[in-house]
Amino acid sequence: MRALKLFGIALPILQAPMAGAGLSALAVAVAEAGGLGAIPCAAIALDQARAEVAAFRARTRRPLNLNFFCHALPPVDAARLRAWRDRLAPYYAERGVVPPEALGDAGRQPFDAAACAFVEEACPEVVSFHFGLPPADLLARVRAAGAKVIASATTVREARWLAERGVDAVIAQGAEAGGHRGLFLTDDVTTQVGTFALLPQVVDAVDVPVIAAGGIADGRGVAAAFVLGASAVQVGTAYLFCPEASVTPAHRAALRAGGDADTALTNLFSGRPARGIVNRLMREQGPLDPGVPPFPLAGAALAPLRATDAAGDFTSLWSGQARALAVELPAGELTRRLAADGRSALARAAAPGIEVRPTDSTWTVNIEFLSI
Repeated sequence: MRALKLFGIALPILQAPMAGAGLSALAVAVAEAGGLGAIPCAAIALDQARAEVAAFRARTRRPLNLNFFCHALPPVDAARLRAWRDRLAPYYAERGVVPPEALGDAGRQPFDAAACAFVEEACPEVVSFHFGLPPADLLARVRAAGAKVIASATTVREARWLAERGVDAVIAQGAEAGGHRGLFLTDDVTTQVGTFALLPQVVDAVDVPVIAAGGIADGRGVAAAFVLGASAVQVGTAYLFCPEASVTPAHRAALRAGGDADTALTNLFSGRPARGIVNRLMREQGPLDPGVPPFPLAGAALAPLRATDAAGDFTSLWSGQARALAVELPAGELTRRLAADGRSALARAAAPGIEVRPTDSTWTVNIEFLSI
């Protein structure tokens, strides 16, 4: 299978890099089980990222994916930032917290020369990008460091754009996925496509391996992705249930409590559309609001509220739409179960024209169209 050879892994399961929820402990468990573990570097300082990579390397020699954002920092609009803070004023008063004075802190930095130097130092086997790709000179340095490059696409147009710039694989991120949308050639979330409509179109549009992401939380989703042409799957929300995930108690409780119809796309927490469990802020302010400061400036005004937010009222509770299918297992066991259950689902669905040959190191699914 193309993805297994490309990444040097035994199972076609990629752990989604989830800022604030998955660091080296989760990545190690997934990697040791045969999947591709990931460390999200976009929301942590490079010193912390360096420490997380060192912790990963101390526990396993398996491949590692380092993930970065490629957004452009917007100009600081002081009036818009103050208006956003003023909208939040009743919550500051209710919680007895002091409104922040500095509102232009970006927090999340895009991939830059310093991040590129870190990649050259860390030598990860895979580097993944969200929100497009970095400038060509930095991308060339990442490749020269020996890393395979993958990136997210939410439309066929974005997938083609990535393939034209030489990525080694495309992540087809469907609208079901939790967390930030990877969109970068559009900002229209109303036209975003679901995973199992997007996936086959991307497979037809590009020549590189395609990784399915969004709404995949059990073996049936894995099998469906392979039937539609995926070379691997990227799983996020299901891993949030694992003990190795560093989610808050409020986030974990919300994950356990809900079902398929209580997530929404929102820009309130960061300024960019992301899918999360509907909480108080989303209900009272409306999940999507064009007046919110652009990514990543919106979050600074929420910082004092997050600091006192034991219930998760003002904190992003990222989740995809399929979390009701997730089970609470250690991450290594979940990785192996996803692969095994996916293989079994393919075998159950096997019919004339579909061949399933599972081995220790690969899956082969050949689909032939029969003459009518």
